[in-house]
Amino acid sequence: MRSWKAYKEHAWLRDEVTPITGKPVDTFGGWGATLVDSLDTLYIMGLREEFSLAVEAVSNNISFETTEAKTINVFETTIRFLGGLLGAYDLSGDTRLLSKAQDVGDMLYKAFDTPNHLPVTRWDIHAAARGEPQTAHGNTLLAELGSLTMEFSRLSILTGNPKYYDAVQHISELLAAAQAKTKVPGLWPIVVDASHEEFDLGSDYGLSGMADSAYEYLPKMAALFGQSTGIYADMYLRSMEASNKHLFFRPMTPKADDILFPGSLHASLSDNHVSTNLDPSAGHLTCFVGGMLALGGRVMSNKTHVEWADKFTKGCIWAYSSFERGVMPETMSLTPCSSRYDCQWSNSSWHGAILSTQSISTGAEGAVKVVEEQRLPPSFTKIPDARYILRPEAVESVFVMYRVTGDPSWQDEAWRMWTAIDKMTHTELANTAVWNVNPKPGEDAGKADSMESFWLGETLKYLYLIFSEPELVSLDDWVFNTEAHPFRRLKK
Repeated sequence: MRSWKAYKEHAWLRDEVTPITGKPVDTFGGWGATLVDSLDTLYIMGLREEFSLAVEAVSNNISFETTEAKTINVFETTIRFLGGLLGAYDLSGDTRLLSKAQDVGDMLYKAFDTPNHLPVTRWDIHAAARGEPQTAHGNTLLAELGSLTMEFSRLSILTGNPKYYDAVQHISELLAAAQAKTKVPGLWPIVVDASHEEFDLGSDYGLSGMADSAYEYLPKMAALFGQSTGIYADMYLRSMEASNKHLFFRPMTPKADDILFPGSLHASLSDNHVSTNLDPSAGHLTCFVGGMLALGGRVMSNKTHVEWADKFTKGCIWAYSSFERGVMPETMSLTPCSSRYDCQWSNSSWHGAILSTQSISTGAEGAVKVVEEQRLPPSFTKIPDARYILRPEAVESVFVMYRVTGDPSWQDEAWRMWTAIDKMTHTELANTAVWNVNPKPGEDAGKADSMESFWLGETLKYLYLIFSEPELVSLDDWVFNTEAHPFRRLKK
């Protein structure tokens, strides 16, 4: 309520509010990102008076006909605005929201007006309005191309108009056809060529940012349609089999914790031979993997995936607890075990990994100095980005694990995470992103005066649901898009 009040009083109808200085900021087309992202959170929390006020504001004051932004991000607009309106409609049944969702869908549909009907993901809406020719981009991020399916499919289901589903199903069929033919069969590279429909353009593979939600949407599409088989289930199972083989690694920890993280892979082709190199890095944007595997394992009755989910989610909890402030950084590099099944702690191995990761040639003494200067917790070899920007992914996986297993210990972990997050990010107005989760003793984390809409749309919603009755937005009946907007699932 503190964060919502800050937005309402200082940035109403704008995209975001700065949580320290209280200024309005437009980062997503100026269409009221925080307002739309918060709709279903308000409804779920029972704040019906605030919800009614917000719906009226969206209905009467937000127009998707134009924007002052030069270009718009089709992916972000889809998950935040189209997803937010559809989720709020599915919960409330307010037809004004469905009407506005169709407005967004029709606007975004124009981005598919290209020779091969693949969307322009960073889209000049003004050029499109002038009727200028459009072509999908040669360098396109996998996530921005493969993460439109849930929202467009749900819009087709609700409106009865198949055009939205047809547009994204075309992308899915191309991805399915290419999946077994990439340099790392089962996975797609982070960068693809949408213009020429080349889905093995890049050399880097992983489940982190820029690729994440393309994989996340595979089991979620199966859940949305009430299916345990079919194109989305098949792609999901193949991608996780490949990820288990090439990406999943266990970090070496002092207590020999049985946890997992998904690294990133560089694959190079020479003389028809593919060589690969695993980078044991991770971060907040990989912490969704536990929730994805838990959901996928449940939908497809795969106990192994739920077991993996447990290890991935506990890995992110371990990362949170590794820092004195109790919050993990945006990105980090870790010391990998040589085996997932037997991994004893070794200071020399940790120090060697630090020297290798940071390209230092001063020996063990140099590694010890780096640990002291950079305040590296055990197993961590580098912290490329020490920020915490109010991200939801770790608590999202805790939420799914709690709902799938019913184990109340997940609530205990969530409470520890929440209290650490709030202590570090709390401002008089709301909560803010911070620059450094690992400051020196006596130093401040450095408040960034930024609060993205996903703080209200995702992080606080997942935390609230962890401590709510399981019947509230039950995973038997609902599936969340990557912005935590709940869509009603079809039944078999």
